[in-house]
Amino acid sequence: MGDMSKAAERRKAPLQTPSTYDGNAIRDLSGALNALLADTFALYMKTKNFHWHMSGPHFRDYHLLLDEQGDQIFAMTDPMAERVRKVGGITLHSIGEIARLQRVEDNDAAYVTPQDMLAELRDDNKDLVSRMREVHGLCDEHGDVATASLLENWMDETERRVWFLFEATREKHAP
Repeated sequence: MGDMSKAAERRKAPLQTPSTYDGNAIRDLSGALNALLADTFALYMKTKNFHWHMSGPHFRDYHLLLDEQGDQIFAMTDPMAERVRKVGGITLHSIGEIARLQRVEDNDAAYVTPQDMLAELRDDNKDLVSRMREVHGLCDEHGDVATASLLENWMDETERRVWFLFEATREKHAP
């Protein structure tokens, strides 16, 4: 076989990464992680959307808070996608695939009050923690301690975001 035909065959061959997991584990783990990755990208975009469209008397504080949170959320995406590849799966390819898998609802409203922005992000982050726990259980089931370890750190970061967003939306503080 000539060099050109070998190259053509490699382009047609499915992308396959050696894995220590069986086929069911690869399917389950990569599917769950890809859905979580889609949610993470959607939450990142929503956080940046609200960051860009923040207004009102607490603009600076909220604008900076959401910028910091957006950076933290985006920082999860590459390690998450790389875990999919490391376990032997194929990860997301496009915005369209993210849109098909995401469970975080978009908010395309022309105007959202600052309090509603923060409350919506608080609830989205809270939902993300629940989904991370589900994936963690799946990792335990398949013996994927590396992904479980990453998820534990991401859950802690996400719970911190929930806490900050909750405190920023409280009307009254207890004495």
